[in-house]
Amino acid sequence: MPVTSGRRIAGVLLRDKGAVVSAAFLVLIVLMAICAPLISAITGHGPNDFDSAAIDTDLGGLPRGSLGGISAEHLLGVEPQNGRDILARIAYGARVSLLIATAATALTTLLGVVLGMLAGFYQGWVDQVICRVMDFLMAFPALIFMIAILSSLPQGNKSVLLVVVITGFGWPYLARVVRGQTMTLVNREFVEAARASGASTGTLVFKEILPNLRSSLIVMTTLAVPGYVGTEAGLSFLGVGVAPPTPSWGQMIASSVSWYAVDPMYFVIPGAFLLCLVLSLTVLGDRLRAAIDAGDAS
Repeated sequence: MPVTSGRRIAGVLLRDKGAVVSAAFLVLIVLMAICAPLISAITGHGPNDFDSAAIDTDLGGLPRGSLGGISAEHLLGVEPQNGRDILARIAYGARVSLLIATAATALTTLLGVVLGMLAGFYQGWVDQVICRVMDFLMAFPALIFMIAILSSLPQGNKSVLLVVVITGFGWPYLARVVRGQTMTLVNREFVEAARASGASTGTLVFKEILPNLRSSLIVMTTLAVPGYVGTEAGLSFLGVGVAPPTPSWGQMIASSVSWYAVDPMYFVIPGAFLLCLVLSLTVLGDRLRAAIDAGDAS
């Protein structure tokens, strides 16, 4: 993307209040994830530290005080029964969610672009093989098979397994779009001119076709991240994602279900963070798409 186009898009986004608010919240979450150990050091509470003084054993382990134990010592309250600090768990949970979503998006984009461009550029039997694989994966009810696969695999490093499984079911959707656009571009005049001048396959792919896919890839990548954040949270909620004691927002929401009637803040806080993160990513991706489309139309 040319520098002038990038500046124009940045200017459009800076004039959009929704995009600015979304970006500000994303920056906050990223800073929380990066500074999670610092947050724990400042507050004196790690994500898995029990604080028996913050809960009332006579009331079944409910947090002491109002609003789920929110106080100067525990800024977002504590978990029932064990007194773990919710702020620390939110910060470490953000780290897990963002790492998994970012890694899955990067691998999905890499596979989708490479296989989609191979199918669109060479066509013939290469296109047929890749398309059949895409059709096969897209025919599966992805969530059900993710649950089945993750349930059957050894516990090990669940974060890595989540990235692999999400990538395995996610790349065909991007590859199909890339394939269609590549097939459109491969017969355009500027590509034919480069081929006639003796340009190599690498030159045609990386200098003629790929730059023309950049805008679409930026938008699709931005919109993929919130989907993968939600997928990670959903799988953790169902008990096949990140394994305890590693903090996860979906895991926290699942644990809070049996407490929401007596301690609603335990459910509201991680739920609100997850909602705002997915909404911010979605809004920012949508506004980015609109800004790029406006530039293409002008």
